[in-house]
Amino acid sequence: MNYAKTILRIGVFFSAIYLLILLIMWMSQERSIFLTDVGREPIGTPSDIGLTWQSVTLTTEDDLQLDAWWLPHDEPRASLLFLHGNAGNISHRLPSLAQFHQLGLAVLILDYRGYGRSEGKPSEAGTAMDADAGWRWLKDNSGHDPDRFIIFGRSLGSAVAAELASRTDSAALILESPFRSMPELGQQLYPWLPVKLLARIHYPTAEYVTHREMPLLVIHSKDDELVPFREGEKVYELANPPKQLLMIHGGHNTGFLDSEAIYLQGIDEFLISIGF
Repeated sequence: MNYAKTILRIGVFFSAIYLLILLIMWMSQERSIFLTDVGREPIGTPSDIGLTWQSVTLTTEDDLQLDAWWLPHDEPRASLLFLHGNAGNISHRLPSLAQFHQLGLAVLILDYRGYGRSEGKPSEAGTAMDADAGWRWLKDNSGHDPDRFIIFGRSLGSAVAAELASRTDSAALILESPFRSMPELGQQLYPWLPVKLLARIHYPTAEYVTHREMPLLVIHSKDDELVPFREGEKVYELANPPKQLLMIHGGHNTGFLDSEAIYLQGIDEFLISIGF
């Protein structure tokens, strides 16, 4: 009898611990996804790598001020809206800005609300409004019409980019290290938790890419340690044509540098294929 009671108490104890973990996971989703305090301070500007740029302040639909950079190009093939991942700020993307300049692209890169010097607190709906603010600025100031706009998103930014592309008329969409949805990715990272039931933040990239008509390039590394390659492959498979898949190598945060030659050639060939 005492043995049975002991087993029951142990079961109740571990059940309570498990439920507590579920509650913490449910309450801390924003802090787990939007890593606004990781690399909060600026570490440089495009001037440090010899690029011409100007500081831009974007105003969102809900009247927040976002920090952004505009990097023009003397002979631009197109204008690119750069939507970055869930940590750091625009100053951590200098190597990417150098690559896009090398590819002949003018670039607008922005920090989401709560990131870097941008006002506010991030949310799924908020990042969509932030992308809208960047889109409007490009329409008004880039010198290009939307048929010369490319939307680019990396990691978390791939979901933001896919959502924007699903309701705009850009010329092309490039997704680097995308995932099908946040619940799908979270379930793989935490297989012992009912992530899909707990999720309040969704970012359904796979759904968004079925609602776009412009050419799509999916870039993903087979070595990605954070977002498995299969996630990007699945996004590619589910997307409507026209579409291309570029396989690179290297880590989640370094693949674009680890395989730079393949990366640049792949994007250049994609741009050529769409007439840029």
